[in-house]
Amino acid sequence: MTNERLRAAITDAGFSLQEFSDQLGVDPKTVERWITKDRMPYLSHRMNAAGILGRTAGYLWPSTEADPRTKSATRAELVDLYPSRGALPISMWEDLIDGATESIDLLAFAGSFLHDGIPEFGERIRARAAAGVRIRLLFGDPESAAVTLRGEEEGIGDLMAARCRLTWNYLAPLLDGIAGIQARKHGSTVYASLFRFDNTLLVNPHALGAPAGHSPILHLHRIAGGKLFDHYMESFDRTWQFANRSLRLD
Repeated sequence: MTNERLRAAITDAGFSLQEFSDQLGVDPKTVERWITKDRMPYLSHRMNAAGILGRTAGYLWPSTEADPRTKSATRAELVDLYPSRGALPISMWEDLIDGATESIDLLAFAGSFLHDGIPEFGERIRARAAAGVRIRLLFGDPESAAVTLRGEEEGIGDLMAARCRLTWNYLAPLLDGIAGIQARKHGSTVYASLFRFDNTLLVNPHALGAPAGHSPILHLHRIAGGKLFDHYMESFDRTWQFANRSLRLD
């Protein structure tokens, strides 16, 4: 049995077998055995390969789903559970933004609480971008069917679209040629709002008919071998790829 997922992932990433092996620091014949004989690499190699190829280790090696170490690492990624978004202190949001050194990724429909509730939210984001942090802002397209449907489901009608427009108005100063900040309007169903700060991820699942702020928050921290953080960030990346690119600032 061969590992065609691994073979395809290497090709899709634009690597030759030699180039991928060099990146990973292993012999090309070892990688060839991973593919042609479906050999299982050590955990460290699986994690490094997943990072290089932009896939999860569980995708590249599905049999690891039942690995006790994977299950243990996944459970360990859950730091805390908050009964609602309002249960998180504002100081936590401030610390997460101000402490980010690599990535900030924000996905919601309107996310009004960010600019309404976090003091100097725009200035904080601007400061992180100036410090070299990559920032991706992904909020709802007011003209999209997904935003219209969400407004109907919450019983607020056009107010959802209005809130999205207000968010984009607030964000406008950040979209005026500031290096490091990228923004896209999306028209996707949001099953969970996502707020990523380096290796910390706050997941706010949505419930039909209820405002996102009334739903719980999962506080996750990325751990090698865990699946929760990567699972939700793959959702962010898919939404980003499908989103309107007119606001993209590279």
